Amino acid sequence: MGGDVGFGGSLSGVIAVTGYRPSGGSLVNSTTAYIVSQRGSKLFKIHLDDSSEAVYELKAVAPASLANTSNQFCVQVILDDSTVAYVEKFYNHIVHYVTAAGNSGSVKVTLGTEGSDEGAVAGTGSINVK
Repeated sequence: MGGDVGFGGSLSGVIAVTGYRPSGGSLVNSTTAYIVSQRGSKLFKIHLDDSSEAVYELKAVAPASLANTSNQFCVQVILDDSTVAYVEKFYNHIVHYVTAAGNSGSVKVTLGTEGSDEGAVAGTGSINVK
């Protein structure tokens, strides 16, 4: 799955982490964290703001809803109607998402840097990259 959705490799084009919360720690709303590689169905090695790397569990919730009972992180996706959602699962160039209202679905994603990823393309979602 690695190269299919922008994990790892050079810093250009890796999927940005929206927020993460270490076990027993405080929420970090990140501007520099990113996914390095997939380690399990919902487990990913992520590069943290302090330049360390650790395995975190992907959660389809807003950053403020991440629990500190285990290492957790989230990735935001913007749907074509500007709805904010959070990735529940990555597969190929498609993500399964959940919105704040509890609606869920699957959408093909485009990857782009902040500011260039905001264009709404019908039937797609947009994820920030680093």
